[in-house]
Amino acid sequence: MSALDSALLAAHETGDRAALVRLYTEAADQARDVDAACFYLTHAYVFALESGAPEAAALNARLADEGREVREPVCD
Repeated sequence: MSALDSALLAAHETGDRAALVRLYTEAADQARDVDAACFYLTHAYVFALESGAPEAAALNARLADEGREVREPVCD
């Protein structure tokens, strides 16, 4: 098991949503193909939405760029 996998499991066990956003984003960045990347980005996005993390907008944009999500308007 990779260090990233171990870190993801630990974050799930403790319910650390901030870590889950960061780690799933990292997994997406390391993914070998767009489908895998979008799988991880979707998880990161959901955890960001659930926790109100500011990363949600950037994750939404990345998914929208791949045609996997509707681009949400940025609210100031």
